[in-house]
Formats: sequence, structure tokens, C-alpha cells
Amino acid sequence: MKFARPDGLASSGEKMVTVDVYNLQREKVGAVDLRDEVFNVPIKRHVLHQVVVSQLAAKRAGSASTKTRSQVKASGRKLWRQKGTGRARVGSAASPTRRGGGVAFGPSPRQYTMKVPKKVRKAALRMALTDKVQNEKLIVIDDFNFSEIKTKAFVETMKRFDTRTALIVTEELDVNLDRSSRNVPWVKVMRREGINVYDLLRYDNVFVEQPSLKKIEEVLA
Repeated sequence: MKFARPDGLASSGEKMVTVDVYNLQREKVGAVDLRDEVFNVPIKRHVLHQVVVSQLAAKRAGSASTKTRSQVKASGRKLWRQKGTGRARVGSAASPTRRGGGVAFGPSPRQYTMKVPKKVRKAALRMALTDKVQNEKLIVIDDFNFSEIKTKAFVETMKRFDTRTALIVTEELDVNLDRSSRNVPWVKVMRREGINVYDLLRYDNVFVEQPSLKKIEEVLA
């Protein structure tokens, strides 16, 4: 990975990131320049945290539900007479203090969604990509097409890049790649449109097809 200005002049403020392009045999087949406004931005941890929390909150089902005393189906008949039995007065069989009664202050269905402005989400994506580039965890692949559906061949390909966990971003859905990686728990394959901050930070290495890289720059620049 190299940092240089396109005009060849040294500068402490403006830099252009150049990363190598590999094939599936881990052979260098070229290089590509990355746009500074996407892959070389200041990283702000609180922005990344805000977006990740929002993503995780949106995944919560929020379906926990209990019935209050007004929702419990119970007889309206008085259980026993008011006086003379030696027991406490009781009003309803649906009371929260009785077995089978309603629940006091129990959970009800709700939405945990936290709204984050679109500009903040885009900024967080740029920061997450910058973090991968700075730590040399962004790997550009010229083409991720597999000739056959074979998990063993896919795992061997990943081992060539010495990766423990990997996020693979492709431009189009490749059936062979999708099915070959389906049973590999430490790999996730997604199309470019689904790229998000949580997955970028969750996986050690990010593999991006070269055509997808240009599209990502167009969207985030």
C-alpha cells in the first residue's frame, strides 16, 4: 500500500491511497488508486459507535408481550364474600397478585429503532473503510467468480490470504461463491448495496471486487 499525490508533489495534508489488486491465487495483477474523500478520512469513534448501536437496535424483535389485568380472561364473579370468612378482601381473579392474573408493568411490543441521519451513516461508512485501509485489511480482488460449487476450494482460497474472518463484497450475486461459502461460519458474502458499518468492523478482512470498489466510491464520495 502506497500513499502519494497524483501530481508527484509531497504534502503533509493530501494523500492518495494506492492498493494492490490480487487474483484468487493471491498473485498481484495490478493496482488501484482510492479516493481520499472515501478511504482517507478522519476516524471518529463516537460516530461509529452511534451507527453500530443503531444497527443492532434495529435487529431487536421487540415482540416481548404480557397481558395486563384488563386483558386477562377471568370471571367477573366475586371470589368470596366480603366479610366473615377470615380471609382478605379480594376484588378480581385477574389481579396481578393472584395466580393466572395479569402482569403489572410487564413488557409490551415496541420498536427499538434509533434514527440516524443519512449523512452520519455515510460518514461512518467512510470511516470504517478508512480504518480497514489504514490497517491493511482491505483486499481488492479482480474477480471473485468460482468455476464450481466447492467449499473446500473456497476455504483454501481464503487461507492463501491468511484471514481468520472475512467479509466479501461483490457487485453481482455469484451462485457458486454464495453456495461454496454458505457453510463457512467465519465468512460472510454480500452484495455491494448491503455494505454496512457493523459488518465492516466485525470482520478482520474485507475483500472487495474491483468493480464494486468504483461503485462504492461513487456512492460515498
